[in-house]
Amino acid sequence: MSHELAMSINRRALLGKSLALSPVLTGSGALLFQAPAWAGAQIEEPLIDSVRTALSSTIANHAPPVPEFPDTESRLRYLRWLGAMSERLVRKKSDWNTRKEFLQTVWYEARRAGLDVSMVLGLIQVESNFRKFAVSSVGARGYMQVMPFWTRVLGDGDASKLFHLQTNLRFGCVILRHYLDRERGDVYMALGRYNGSRGKPQYPNAVFGARRLWEPQTA
Repeated sequence: MSHELAMSINRRALLGKSLALSPVLTGSGALLFQAPAWAGAQIEEPLIDSVRTALSSTIANHAPPVPEFPDTESRLRYLRWLGAMSERLVRKKSDWNTRKEFLQTVWYEARRAGLDVSMVLGLIQVESNFRKFAVSSVGARGYMQVMPFWTRVLGDGDASKLFHLQTNLRFGCVILRHYLDRERGDVYMALGRYNGSRGKPQYPNAVFGARRLWEPQTA
């Protein structure tokens, strides 16, 4: 058994999920199978009209994820961060341009939603292990394992768009921001809501642990 598969099984055991295989349709039409996502999923809850409208507006504003900086020092800090994170991500995404696009989009969407970038990366590691086409046993999709019902509640209902990089990260970050606001800034409880396991320690603790791997000061 490979080290990566062993780690996957251990993480699934930690979060109480059974091991199964998830189908992935490739560009050529071939059906492949890969280890599924092991995290949980958001639970559909009624939203008041004003909240739904605000969230929908935030989702719909698809500005390109191009970082802008007020000064040279800010840009240099970003480039140092990008270099450090790229080195850590190389085993998951070997192509430089793919890593750059992914990290740039994570950085942009996390900051846009007022989230800590390291926490978002930690959440992605726990949710999908950086797999773009990950699908959980309950149907959550993509990097941030967004449940398809969110596309109906906040978008046009096309769940296939959750496999698009920026769309998935936009939904995931906006949803997490929403949960943080509902929990009055309590990250522990907000992460529980995101996972559908509010009040239970396994998932928040797993994200907090993974977050430490992506903190810039450890570069």
